Amino acid sequence: MEEFDFAFQPSVDKRLVKELGTLAFVADGRNVILLGPPGVGKTHLAVGLCTAAIRHGESVLFVRAGQLMEDLRKAQALNRLEHRLRYYARPKLLVIDEFGVWPYDRLAANALFGLIAARYERGSVILTANKGFADWGEVLGDPVVASAILDRLLHHSHVLNIKGESYRLREKKKSGLFPSALVGIGEASQEVQQP
Repeated sequence: MEEFDFAFQPSVDKRLVKELGTLAFVADGRNVILLGPPGVGKTHLAVGLCTAAIRHGESVLFVRAGQLMEDLRKAQALNRLEHRLRYYARPKLLVIDEFGVWPYDRLAANALFGLIAARYERGSVILTANKGFADWGEVLGDPVVASAILDRLLHHSHVLNIKGESYRLREKKKSGLFPSALVGIGEASQEVQQP
């Protein structure tokens, strides 16, 4: 957390990040949603919060969204979904990274809903996404399931919408090797007020 460059990403609410670092959100079963284009520090912040939670003695599971969705799909096909849901529902903090990078089918979307419903008000979720909430219906292949997932995720949550350039591409952009027009691609479209 100490290494996050707030000067490079001024859209990030430093006060809120510091508050999240106290881990009160984990104790309260609240969620953290980090939105923004690739490279703006979403995963960096998620890993920082994970590390703080582990140091605090909390159980944590970090999983890439694509891996999670495929695991849930396979479990459902093998009639073992309840077992896998219990596995993902067990940790005090579940981090789902890179949501929205790939589209998911309806089977995976329904399984994700089952997981979010199982964790609702019982355990915290940190989710990083490069798609704004309005695009989740398309990503999940079902606007109704997307709405149900968002309803539970956002009910008790902190949302950070990071608007900025990619850390990884900043040097390439400075040298003229990467077109400026592509740097902000994928920027999350939602403005969300903190509760």
